[in-house]
Amino acid sequence: MTRTYPDGFRWGVASAGHQTEGDNTNSDTWFAENVSPTVFQEPSGKACDGYSRWRDDVDLAAGMGLSAYRFSVEWSRVEPQEGVFEPAALAHYSDIVDRCLSRGMAPVVTFNHMTSPHWFAARGAWLDPAAPALFARYCDQVMAAFGDRIAVAVTLNEPNLPRLLTWMDIPDFVRDMERATLEAASKAAGVPRYRLTNVLLPEEMDAMADGMEAGHRAARDAIKACRADLPVGFSLAVVDDQVVGDDPTVRDRKRAEVYGRWLELAQGDDYIGVQNYERQYYDATGPVSAGGPLSGVDARSLGEAARYAHAQTGVPVLVTEHGISTEDDSRRAAFLGESLAGLLTAVEDGIPVLGYFHWTLMDNFEWIFGYGPKLGLHAVDRATFARTPKPSAAVYSTVVRANGLP
Repeated sequence: MTRTYPDGFRWGVASAGHQTEGDNTNSDTWFAENVSPTVFQEPSGKACDGYSRWRDDVDLAAGMGLSAYRFSVEWSRVEPQEGVFEPAALAHYSDIVDRCLSRGMAPVVTFNHMTSPHWFAARGAWLDPAAPALFARYCDQVMAAFGDRIAVAVTLNEPNLPRLLTWMDIPDFVRDMERATLEAASKAAGVPRYRLTNVLLPEEMDAMADGMEAGHRAARDAIKACRADLPVGFSLAVVDDQVVGDDPTVRDRKRAEVYGRWLELAQGDDYIGVQNYERQYYDATGPVSAGGPLSGVDARSLGEAARYAHAQTGVPVLVTEHGISTEDDSRRAAFLGESLAGLLTAVEDGIPVLGYFHWTLMDNFEWIFGYGPKLGLHAVDRATFARTPKPSAAVYSTVVRANGLP
């Protein structure tokens, strides 16, 4: 007997402009990739050549039977210079929206997926008091161009990620290289503080989060002013945090630091975007290390992350990202089924989950790690950019078409 998801459940894939489009030369991340020293293992370059192959990519998603397609608008293309908006870029993204609609997929648009314009970073990014207003002005331009035809607005992608990473075992030399990258970028740009949202200094994390929180509020107001009925929210990186033993103190402190302000913020939104990749265990002293329960990729994490996010916010959940980094696609296929089963159990228990977006359609540029991690349902030939479906794409498509699991 098939267990089914609710009618209208949105099935999709998620992608991000900088990671797929290529030649995003006016962005902060492009600039930081190409200074020396840099924490980025390699530059993004042509990425997946997605800016020119976007029709094929939308059609790939539609061919899987998906009902939704999440992509990001690159602010640096729309506003390459402060106050100067590029009609051709807006028309490009408008065309993506229209193709999604023509192929029966709801366009889910991320307004800022990690990357920002070079000029914005040179102003200090979200440390700049004017940042929220600048972001809202850009969002207004996007809404005026094609906001009448999109299904969901995602203002920011994982604004809590830098704080989350402080709870992970990242070597000191990486932190040192991040600081050296920002120093090199500041020097190359000729400004006192060149700042990115995905390479942060520990002492600035709270101030950057303040700016992003204000940015989300300003963007939400701008988007709602254009279209009050459009669902607006943001995406949060959520690890499934579990307690070993009977003392939740450390786990709860982690949750307060990493998610607290954002879950409170989401209470005023139409949904909370959940981006889950793993589970982590904590005892009374800290994260459980070797010898204890395994932390990391765990198919049980998705349903539990959705439960937690809804319990804390009271708003519906939209799984805006979920996936696994592996060269073994059979592992991805199995992980998909097991994870979606756990999510369906949460739905059956009354958790309002609006949809699921797999990360990602194709192997792409994974930030500081370059092209090493493989998370796509399709492989990409780095020389020709040809997309080749992996068996996991068919597995996902089968679930989508059935709107359920056996």
